[in-house]
Amino acid sequence: MSAPATPRPTLAASSPASASASASATATTTPTAATTTTSRRRGLLDWRVRFAILSVIWGFSFLLIKVGTEAFAPFQVALGRVLFGALALLAVLLVRREPLPRGLRTWGHLTVAALLLNTAPFSLFAYAELSIPSSLAGICNATSPLWGMALSLVALSEDRPTRRRFAGLGLGFLGVLTVLGAWNGFSGVDAKGTAFALLASLCYPVGWIYVRRTLAGTPGSPVALTGGQLMVSTLQLALVSALFTSAPTSFPLWPTLSVVALGALGTGMALQMQYGLVTEVGPTTAQMVTYFIPVIATTAGVLVLGEQLHWNTPVGAAIVLAGAALTQTRAAARKPA
Repeated sequence: MSAPATPRPTLAASSPASASASASATATTTPTAATTTTSRRRGLLDWRVRFAILSVIWGFSFLLIKVGTEAFAPFQVALGRVLFGALALLAVLLVRREPLPRGLRTWGHLTVAALLLNTAPFSLFAYAELSIPSSLAGICNATSPLWGMALSLVALSEDRPTRRRFAGLGLGFLGVLTVLGAWNGFSGVDAKGTAFALLASLCYPVGWIYVRRTLAGTPGSPVALTGGQLMVSTLQLALVSALFTSAPTSFPLWPTLSVVALGALGTGMALQMQYGLVTEVGPTTAQMVTYFIPVIATTAGVLVLGEQLHWNTPVGAAIVLAGAALTQTRAAARKPA
């Protein structure tokens, strides 16, 4: 899941995403003072504990995708992910007695957001993991801030290019080449699967830019907007799955539990925790979860799935994360003389 890369709560990008997912990634509403106070009072666990739990949940998402694709088609894994994520958030709304978003215009924009932030990237990551390790998918997910920086230079006028951010973009690109073993002619790397994973990571910043331009200031809580978005994505993937896949004939235990956990925890519970962290400790600290996701994804892939790890994978991942961090920094404002 890609985690958020902007200073406000976000719509569901979960990727891991951002991470994803994200790093999720683009605000729709800003919490009020009352909301902030309530969220702080409800924090039963120290924010550092919740930060660690969120990092583990999103880091393990790539392992869960891998296990899910052992029994289900990629579109079906993505469908289960958004379905159980939507159910988790709808349960939260029911407890809080919060309504879903209203207005045809809002739902129209949520339809596009669902395609860009959920339907497309979730499906692409599932297809990618048919042929690449879950650890590589997790590292590809970490390139979302790099794509976002490149896009923001031309799409968002307030994000001005700086030498530091250009350096971060170049450093991140070098990290990707290191992970893929460019000096060996990319031998041993499945080009199609890697391209799918990188394309999935590109979907997130495209979606964030769209949301930022169309849904910023829309009435409703982030949970309500995200719940509606996941509902739309569920309908989109149900249609696609019906057209391009056959209904599963069985539901093996571990793949089924993986898909349920991927949705309920990795998309539902994780986003709820993300909102709480952004409110309590601010977006700068909360978005640091992005940099732990590939580390955990790689560790999980090696220890649980027995995936091979070569020296260039962790080294390249570290370079990618360093580049991503540079793209998110801004020069300090000059003090008046």
